[in-house]
Amino acid sequence: MSELLASGNIRKMITSLNNGKVSYTLAIGEKKILMDALIGEKISLNYDGVINCVACDRQAKKSFNQGYCYPCFRKLAQCDTCMMSPEKCHFHENTCREPQWAQDNCFIDHYVYLANSSGLKVGITRGTQIPTRWMDQGAVQALPILRVSTRQLSGLCEVLFKAHAADKTNWRKMLENEVDVLDLAAERDRLFALVDDGIKALEAEHGIQSITRLFDAETVTIDYPVIEYPIKVSSHNLDKTPEVSGKLMGIKAQYLILDTGVINLRKFGGYELSLSKL
Repeated sequence: MSELLASGNIRKMITSLNNGKVSYTLAIGEKKILMDALIGEKISLNYDGVINCVACDRQAKKSFNQGYCYPCFRKLAQCDTCMMSPEKCHFHENTCREPQWAQDNCFIDHYVYLANSSGLKVGITRGTQIPTRWMDQGAVQALPILRVSTRQLSGLCEVLFKAHAADKTNWRKMLENEVDVLDLAAERDRLFALVDDGIKALEAEHGIQSITRLFDAETVTIDYPVIEYPIKVSSHNLDKTPEVSGKLMGIKAQYLILDTGVINLRKFGGYELSLSKL
């Protein structure tokens, strides 16, 4: 017989990093389930067809941008295109969707970092999202390399670096754990030499104190709770198959790795699910 563990709307899994090891908790309805404890067990997820927006909680027929209803997707600053491409910030044009939200979230220190999820990549994040951002991407190594004064400036710096390094993760390769260990400090120094002129130009435009090179930062190594990685990745989609079950082999990034395939729980934020142990 199956044992119902929890039911309700879900959010992306909560992560914590202790001594280099990641732990996962799933907020589902009123409960928080320690997912690490279910590794090695057979579980099932059942989607009942209900979606509630992660911002306003209204019921929606379709989810946008990992959990938002269409009106929130269209009106919230956190769903604007400049969140994915910060160098396209349009705050100075007085067209920001939520100026106060931008003041609180975009006009604060951000970090440019190198990570190793499926190979070398460059990324950006707010300081408050370190190391959460790295765990959500499935990085096995990460190193902050710049601290900058605004989100837009972090995007402008990222543009310089991504001419020489990837800015996307190959999620299949990440889940197959085909990742070689990198010397991120050496990669940082190599990239600094390549983009030095560009960084100096940004400093001249935004102020010398707007960008700080983080030569003393140390590489963070991250280990995920996985007992077996898939040889070939296939993915579950709750919109097509509302019942997903299998033995939980591990968790990496926001993916549950089942022996029947993987499922990205972040994609289904706001979906109403039931979680059972079989």
